[in-house]
Amino acid sequence: MSPARLRVYLGAAPGVGKTFAMLEQAQEWAAQGRDVAVGLVETHGRAATAALVSGLEVIPRRASRHRGVELQEMDVDAILARHPEVVLVDELAHSNAPGSAHAKRWQDVRQILDAGIDVLSTVNVQHLESLSDVVAAITGVRQQETVPDDVVRGAERVELVDLDPSALRERLSAGHVYPAERVDAALAHYFRLGNLTGLRELALLWMADGVDAALRDYRRDHGIGKLWATRERVVVSLTGGPEGQTLLRRGARIAARTAGGELLAVYVNTQDGSARSQPTELASQRELLERLGGSYHEVRGDDVPAALVEFARGADATQLVLGASRRGRWRAALTGPGIGATVVREAGDIDVHLVNHAAAAGLRSSVHFPKSGVLSRRRMLAGFGLAALGGPLLTWGMSFLQGDEALVAHALIYQLLVVAVAMVGGWWPALLTAVLSGISLDFFFVAPISTVSIAAPIHALALALYVVNGLLVSGVVDRAARRARVARRAAAESELLAYVAAGAVEGDAAVPGILGRTREALGADGVALESLDGAACVVADGASSSEGSSGGSPEGASGSGGSGGSSAARDRVPEDAARERVPQSAASEPVGTQGALRVWGVSLSAADQRLLHAVAGQLAASLENTQLQKAALDTRVVAEADRVRTALLNAVGHDLRRPLAAAVTSLGALRLPTVRLSKEDRAELLETASEALETLTDLVTNLLDVSRLQAGALGVVAEPTEPADVALAALDELGLGPAEVRLVWPEDSVQVRADPVLLQRVLVNLLANALRYQPEGEPVRLGLSRFGDEVELRVVDTGPGIEEERRARMFEPFQRLGDTDNSTGLGLGLAVARGFTQGMGGTLAAEDTPGGGLTMVVTLPSVTAHQAPAQAGEETRA
Repeated sequence: MSPARLRVYLGAAPGVGKTFAMLEQAQEWAAQGRDVAVGLVETHGRAATAALVSGLEVIPRRASRHRGVELQEMDVDAILARHPEVVLVDELAHSNAPGSAHAKRWQDVRQILDAGIDVLSTVNVQHLESLSDVVAAITGVRQQETVPDDVVRGAERVELVDLDPSALRERLSAGHVYPAERVDAALAHYFRLGNLTGLRELALLWMADGVDAALRDYRRDHGIGKLWATRERVVVSLTGGPEGQTLLRRGARIAARTAGGELLAVYVNTQDGSARSQPTELASQRELLERLGGSYHEVRGDDVPAALVEFARGADATQLVLGASRRGRWRAALTGPGIGATVVREAGDIDVHLVNHAAAAGLRSSVHFPKSGVLSRRRMLAGFGLAALGGPLLTWGMSFLQGDEALVAHALIYQLLVVAVAMVGGWWPALLTAVLSGISLDFFFVAPISTVSIAAPIHALALALYVVNGLLVSGVVDRAARRARVARRAAAESELLAYVAAGAVEGDAAVPGILGRTREALGADGVALESLDGAACVVADGASSSEGSSGGSPEGASGSGGSGGSSAARDRVPEDAARERVPQSAASEPVGTQGALRVWGVSLSAADQRLLHAVAGQLAASLENTQLQKAALDTRVVAEADRVRTALLNAVGHDLRRPLAAAVTSLGALRLPTVRLSKEDRAELLETASEALETLTDLVTNLLDVSRLQAGALGVVAEPTEPADVALAALDELGLGPAEVRLVWPEDSVQVRADPVLLQRVLVNLLANALRYQPEGEPVRLGLSRFGDEVELRVVDTGPGIEEERRARMFEPFQRLGDTDNSTGLGLGLAVARGFTQGMGGTLAAEDTPGGGLTMVVTLPSVTAHQAPAQAGEETRA
C-alpha cells in the first residue's frame, strides 16, 4: 500500500481563499468518485465557504470541557474509525484543547496519515515556525500557534493560494472575510497594505526555497551532476587583496543581468590561519558586498582551487569570478599552474571569469623557499645554537676515533645531530647543520684529511642524500608544529567566540572578561577597550592580576560567578590613566562607533586580525544593545507618562465635562425663580443631576484608582473572602438581577485570599464592561470554578469579542480600541480591574468565548486548610 499523502494550501494572510481552494478540490474528487470526508472545516460565517461544504460528509466534532467552557475539537478517533480515502483538516497550526491526545492539530494529521488516510489542510505563512520572528517584525504581532516547517515541507504538494494585497483589502471591506464590526479595525492594523505585501513576499520566497530544494533533491536522486542554470548564482573569490572590490563589482554586474540573480563571495582561509590577506581590505570588501546585496562566506582548506570549486558546486553556482594571477613570469614558471588555471581545469560546467586588475603581476618575486614561520623565533634560535655548539663538540669527540672503519659511525653521529637540530629549530637550522656537518665530515675524516674534495661520484651522492635526509626530517617537524598550531588556535578561537557570544547577552558587564579571553587567545601582553567620548576605558593585561578579570588566569575572565561583574568595576579607569598603560604602538580595531579595541605585545597575523575584527563586532553589538535598552527604557517611561498625561487632559476636557454639564444644567434649572416647574419636571431634573453626579463620581474614582496603581500606593488587605458574598454585593451595586446576570456557582463553599473591597470593584468593572457589549435579552454569565490551589471567576459575554492581537492594549488606561461612545467612561475600567487583581496576587486575562464573545478570567489564590488564621487581615502594598 502506498503511503498516505498530505496536500497543504498555503496563504499569506486570512481571507486569501485557502479553505475555499481546499473545498473546491474536495468537491472535484468527490465528483470523481473518491471517498472524501470533512474532519474539520472552519467557515468563519462565510456563505460561499459554507456552500462548498454541502454535499460532503462531515464527521461530527468531539466536545470537551475546559474550565467550565465547552469546546469543539476534531474527533480523530471518529476519523480513524470511518477511515475515508481523503479527509479535510483546516487550520494545521491550531492548538487543541487541554486533555486532547495531541497538543497540536498537525500532530493529529500525522496520526491520520500514519493510518493511510490522505489529508488536505491549510496554513498561513505567519504560522510557519521559521518565519515567526520575521512576521512579528512586520506586523507587530507574535503568533502563539506555529507549525514546524518540516511538517509543511514534507507534504506531497504545497499549493500557494495567492491574492494581491489590494484585492484582499477589497474582499475585507466587502465583508467577505470578517463581520462588519471588525472590518475597520482589521484594515487599520493587521491588514494594512504594507503588512500584506510583506507577508505575500515571505510566502513567495518560502515557496521558492522549497522549489530550489526539490530541484536539488531531484538531481541528487537521479544522479544528475550537470549544472541546471535555473538562475544565475555568481561566486566571487576574495583573497583579501586590493583587487577584491573590482571583482565584487564585476560579479554584481553579472548577477544583475538576469532576474533573481544571486551574488556570493567566498574567502578561503588555510587550516593554520596563515593565509596572506589585508584585514582592512577584507573588511571594506565585506561592507561593499552588503551594499551590493550579496552574502559573505568563509571556508577553510589548504588546497585553495579545490575549496573554491567545491563551494561553487555546493552553492549551485553558474559563474565563478577570480582575479588574474599576481605572480610574476619567473615564479609562475617555477611553481607551476596557479589558482586560476587549476580552477578553470576543475570547474567543469561552471563558467570561470578571470578578471584583470591593477595588482595583476604587480608582486614579482623569485623562488619562494619553504619557511619555518610556524615555529617560534625562540625555537629557531635554539636550533641554531644547538648546531653551533653541538657541531664543534661532536667533531672534537670524534677526532679520537680515526680510521676507515669509523667513517660510518662519524656519518651517523652527524646525521643524529641534524635530526636533533631539525626537531628543535625546524627547516633552516637543519639545512645549515646538514651542509656544515657534510663539510666537516669531508674535511676532518675523509682522506685526504684537511681538504674539502669529492674524489668519487658516489661520495657526492652520499652527501646529497645526507642533506636531503636532514631536510625531510625538518619538514616533518615543521608539519607537526603546523598541525599543533592549528589545533591550539582552533580551540582558542572556539572558546573565545563562544564566550563572546554568551557575553553579548550580559552587555557591558561582560566586557572585562571578553578582553581577558581575547588577550589569552592572541597571546598579547594586554588588550584595552577605549571609549571615544573619553569617559571610561576598560583594560585587561597580564602584568597585574588585580587589574581585570583576565590578569594572570583565564578563569578570571570566565564571567561565571562573581568575578566577571566585580572586575568590570575594577577595570574601568579614567581615560588619561588608561592611556598611560596602552603603548602608542598598540594595534587598533574600531568597535563600531563606540571606541577602539587596542592590542599590544604581539604581532598580529591576518587570522589574528580577523578574530580581533569578530570580537570588536560583538563588543560593538553588545555595547550598542546596552545603550539601546537604556534609551528605550528612558523613552518608554517618558512616553508612558506623556501618554497618560495627554489622555488624562483629554478625559478631563471631554468625558468629565459631559456629566458635570448635565448636573450644573439640571440644578441651575431648579434654581431659576422665573420658571415654574411641575413635580414631574422637578423630579426628572433631580434624577438627571443625580445620575450625572454618580457618573462623575465613578469617573473620578477610576481616575484616582489608576493614579494609585501607577504610583504603587495601592493598599491591599488580603483576607479569606467568600466570592459569593462579593459577587452579590457587586450585583447590588449595579442594580442587576437574574435577567441581566446568570450565576453559575458550585455547591461547595470556596474561599479566596483577597481584599473584598477591591474584588468587588473588579467584578463591578468587568460586569459593566460585559453588559455593554452583550446582545440585548441575553444575560451575562458569572461563574466560579476551582483548579488546585487557584480559584477562577469568569465573566462571560457573547458579544462581538476582540482580536487576540489587540487584547494586550485593552488593559491599558484610556484605551477604547476604536469605541467612540463617550457616554460610558474613560476606558479605565479594565486597567483598574487588572491592577487591583495583580495587587491581590492574582491575574486577569481575556479568552475567546466559544461561539463568539469575550470571557474575562480572574484567577486568585484559594484559602487552603494549612493557612493560619493569623494571616488574615495582613496589609501589603502594591
